[in-house]
Amino acid sequence: MSAETSSHADDAPLAGVVVIERAQGVAAAYTGRTLALMGADVIKIERPGSGDALRGDGPPLDQQFNVGPMFGYLNVNKSGVTLDLATVQGRKLLDEMLAKAEMFIDDTHPSERAAAGIAPDELCKKHPHLVYVSVLPYGAMGAHSDYRGYELNEFHSGGEGYLLPNGLAIEMFPERPPVKIYGHFAELNGGTSAVSAAIAALLVQPDVGGQFVDVSVQDANVAISCFALQRLGEGVLEHRHARSFQYGGVLECSDGYVQLLTLEQHQWEGLVKLMNDPAWALEPALNDPLVRARRGPEINKHIRAWAKTQKFEDVVKRGQELSVPLAKYAEPAELLASAQTRERAMFANVDLPGLGPTPVLMAPNQFSLPKSLRGCPAKPGADNTRVLGEWLGHSAAEIEQWSCAGAV
Repeated sequence: MSAETSSHADDAPLAGVVVIERAQGVAAAYTGRTLALMGADVIKIERPGSGDALRGDGPPLDQQFNVGPMFGYLNVNKSGVTLDLATVQGRKLLDEMLAKAEMFIDDTHPSERAAAGIAPDELCKKHPHLVYVSVLPYGAMGAHSDYRGYELNEFHSGGEGYLLPNGLAIEMFPERPPVKIYGHFAELNGGTSAVSAAIAALLVQPDVGGQFVDVSVQDANVAISCFALQRLGEGVLEHRHARSFQYGGVLECSDGYVQLLTLEQHQWEGLVKLMNDPAWALEPALNDPLVRARRGPEINKHIRAWAKTQKFEDVVKRGQELSVPLAKYAEPAELLASAQTRERAMFANVDLPGLGPTPVLMAPNQFSLPKSLRGCPAKPGADNTRVLGEWLGHSAAEIEQWSCAGAV
């Protein structure tokens, strides 16, 4: 894309990089979102008519164009075009776009790629400069590549669901079955892995040219369970009833919950001071971390009894002064209003269809981020004229003709 279409200053990490995204799922769309906030010009391809399937995820914010909250979040700072890859003209236009782009993000099922003209071998041969980032539930190759996966089975096949709930939650609800973290945790984690792989491929692109980057959402989530896998190698099979912090974890205060994690000796010593040096904690044997590990349940009973008598603000403030790693579990409204959130510019107002200016999370990094966010494409094909006309050089009459034929 031309420089003036970018939403970033020229010093943004990916300024000038053009990314074509064809994503029906959260993981691939989040990959494009993150790259867009790092300065890339991301052009999202939707199908003609109803557009991306993600438009219908959740209650519609805008009835006219069926924009749901997930679509609005995932597609900020992107341009939007419609292409029908079942048509010769649609595939021809995609080829023109890929010839001018650095990267292609796609989550089309492997069995459907050839018919859409995006089979990896053929596409990489035609565009040898292109970084083709495939983001699929179980990867593009291997025994399970033909499986269709979604958030629920991607999360559980990654192994983490087997270990949830644990700690205080399993003590409170011992009969609760394996659970899933709220929202799209597995897919967002898969998208984060895809971003890392995509940037790595971009860094060597001047030397080696394009690459096919095969990202598995399941693999990304297996990596989260690295400690459980490490212990499996030691002959220990973790499960949710036996997996907890040695001591600490989630603590209930008199007016809310905090999370405590003390891994180092000085953190334990700070915790003892935070609790005003109770006699039980001053027992000489507890100065040994191995002894504390063995006596974790006993220690936790004391810590939890103390925490219930405290207000969370006092615990957090004094704990941080003593270098004790803990923080409060905040409500969404508290998070938006916190001084830390404002100082870090974690949210920016976005004009979402049907809602108007709405605070939306920026990005999990602190590069040269934009001062504001541009909203998602309000309707399918919102940028057809600019992308297909101004960028690719096609006339308004051609675009109108293709629109009438359903190709765009």
